[in-house]
Amino acid sequence: MSSSPDPNLDHVREIIRAAKRVVVLTGAGISTDSGIPDFRGPNGLWTKNPAAEKASSLSHYLNDPEVRRFAWQTRLHSPAWTAEPNDGHRAIVALQERGKLLALVTQNIDELHQLAGSDPARVIEVHGTMRRYHCWGCHDEGPMSVMLDRVRAGEDDPACLLCGGIVKSATISFGQPLVPEVIERAFEVARECDVLVAVGSSLQVYPVANLVPTAAQAGASVLIVNAETTALDHLAHSVLRGSASDILPVLLGS
Repeated sequence: MSSSPDPNLDHVREIIRAAKRVVVLTGAGISTDSGIPDFRGPNGLWTKNPAAEKASSLSHYLNDPEVRRFAWQTRLHSPAWTAEPNDGHRAIVALQERGKLLALVTQNIDELHQLAGSDPARVIEVHGTMRRYHCWGCHDEGPMSVMLDRVRAGEDDPACLLCGGIVKSATISFGQPLVPEVIERAFEVARECDVLVAVGSSLQVYPVANLVPTAAQAGASVLIVNAETTALDHLAHSVLRGSASDILPVLLGS
């Protein structure tokens, strides 16, 4: 979807120019132009394949070997492995290079922000990363490529080589607690920013969606960039409807 001209765009750009501490919150919508489907949209992964949503539930994953076998095949064939950052990712890097980016909070697990050049120290991955594995037994971790090599070699549900435990991606599944230090840092930067830009997120997943009212209550201007309406549009200073890769270069450009 291409962005529509917004009559307030010049005013919104002035807000960014005047800002000193910008926090960007990104969801799956920023990566759709890189070929990675979102989850809940009309062509979303879970919309088209409910089994994929089931595999995102911790209880189903831990208790059903068939769900794990499905999940490993999904990981193996994920379009994220060949995806490249798009202009939306690069626009956030440009904002960082101008010294305005306080932090980048992302719900995404694809690490395209880091591949685009975002400073890993400024990236707060509230839902973890798909590029590493985690053993549910002994908590051993490592690069996901190690496990995917085992799947390619014929293991349909590779167990931990250290303890025999169940292995999953180092992501936060439904029913799995968020990492307290990570979510606390996300709310800290939301309270400190003068502008929060929410990009490509349905703003339906909590507590992350609460970053929007948290920033607004602290006095920040909230800007929402999304292809669809969100439940928190009413809190925004401005809502820009369309593709993140179209809008962000214009919005965040110098």
